[in-house]
Amino acid sequence: MKKSVFAAMSSILVLSAALAGCGGGGEKAGEQGGASKEQTSGPKELRMNMMSEPPTADPALAEDSTSSAVLRATFDGLTRIGEDGKPHPSVAEKIDVSEDGLTYTFTLRDSKWSNGEPVTAKDFEYAWKRALNPKTAANYSYQLYYLKNAEEYNKGKAKADDVGVKAKDDKTLVVTLKNPTPFFLELTAFYTYYPVNQKVVEGSDKWAGEAKTHVGNGPFKMETWEHKSKLVLVKSDTYWDKDAVKLDKLNFSMVEDANTELSMFDNDDLDWSGAPLSSLPTDAIPALKESGQMQTRPIAGTYLYKFNTEVPPFNNAKIRKAFAYAIDRKSIIDNITQANQEPAMGLIPPTMAVATSPYFKDGDVEAAKKMLEEGMKEEGITKMPTLTLSFNTSEGHKKIAEAIQDQWKKALGVDIKLENKEWKVFLEDVNQGKFQIARSSWTGDYNDPYTFLDLFKDKDGGNNDTKWENPKYKELLNQSALEKDPEKRKQILAQAEAIFMDEMPAAPIYYYTHSYVKKDKVKGVVLDGLGFADWKWADIQ
Repeated sequence: MKKSVFAAMSSILVLSAALAGCGGGGEKAGEQGGASKEQTSGPKELRMNMMSEPPTADPALAEDSTSSAVLRATFDGLTRIGEDGKPHPSVAEKIDVSEDGLTYTFTLRDSKWSNGEPVTAKDFEYAWKRALNPKTAANYSYQLYYLKNAEEYNKGKAKADDVGVKAKDDKTLVVTLKNPTPFFLELTAFYTYYPVNQKVVEGSDKWAGEAKTHVGNGPFKMETWEHKSKLVLVKSDTYWDKDAVKLDKLNFSMVEDANTELSMFDNDDLDWSGAPLSSLPTDAIPALKESGQMQTRPIAGTYLYKFNTEVPPFNNAKIRKAFAYAIDRKSIIDNITQANQEPAMGLIPPTMAVATSPYFKDGDVEAAKKMLEEGMKEEGITKMPTLTLSFNTSEGHKKIAEAIQDQWKKALGVDIKLENKEWKVFLEDVNQGKFQIARSSWTGDYNDPYTFLDLFKDKDGGNNDTKWENPKYKELLNQSALEKDPEKRKQILAQAEAIFMDEMPAAPIYYYTHSYVKKDKVKGVVLDGLGFADWKWADIQ
């Protein structure tokens, strides 16, 4: 999504994204939708909008849902999440797993890059080690830590040759894991595990930023990238499974305004509006729901506000909890998002939940006031300064921020300054710690609660912009990786989530749903339980 990629979505959507594995069973988008003009003869083209430009189309550097959507279309992994929501062999034709679950041997099929060169096992080895190389500075490098010695190499404590991925020959990739990982074949469908063409990557450091230099191995290839205007992908004639690809073209506009996008949809300039790459206007949602046009589905994602725990006053856990407790989530859902979201009283969404009860009460102003008073006393603060809440450009994010700004003023007497930034700038500033409070989101990269908890494991973890770290929390996550009993593992993860919620480096606000409208002629778009879309099997009929 992920970074889930951190999704550049409105208040009612996120992808994940990055983004991102599969969970909860994939299913095709519903077949009812808005009226549309009849399909004319000629190329089959799906027209959609992305609310912001993808920051990158490089699998190693992507960390957001918009980038990941482009990557899923232009690349292919050893496995791919199928129409049934499960991982299936893709570039890998055959997969053998050792009895102890530590060694995976992937036998590759004949496949090619979009420039016609063969895809080899060495391309995977090179890509994974490149993402782990500290010099690459990949924020998602930790997603490869399941490999033996991967974390050690990324932290300068081992050599590249020590990492558990080896190209035995052009067609054979041998992978050795640190611990048995039941969801590993879901991970190999995730974009951090995609191959890259070494010659192309080393030929230009800007290879992934322009259509003319971009090379992938997926069902589509990049034809046009007019920055901040449009992105066009066309069917790749070198893709190994090209006969399964029915669309000739994916045409993405880049319009930030949700009302303009919906107007384009109504005027038959778009075939799809809303999730997973953009948003529906919040003011239009009641009418869209009443008309039956809007389709909504829950996904495994959480809308959050992150705190910078290295910057006062949010270095204090009680102050962080005060701000989290004071949010009235239900009123935000009822009056702003309006798409059947659920108030988030924990980090992990319901489909993966490990807790048996909520960690706190929604909109608990009295508890919030008490926490703020105690936290201020601990920090020697007599009056709270004006604080800044940052969010990326979106009508939905703005409305949520304004509502919470008002709630915090009324409940805690704190003045909040709102700061709106363009997506790429917002991402860069948050990554660099240039924020006090920042809107965020996370959707699962695979169908396991660890995908949410792992985000906050290390202070210097690529996507842990809060800079929070807790030794006991890390110990529990490490312990969970070794526990083979599912129920005991769930209890360990529940203990870890309880620590997170007690220290509150980020305030969960609501669990996501995806809402969108589409033309009747659009068929076969696969939307999985993690909120990810795949256009490989899409069609215009």
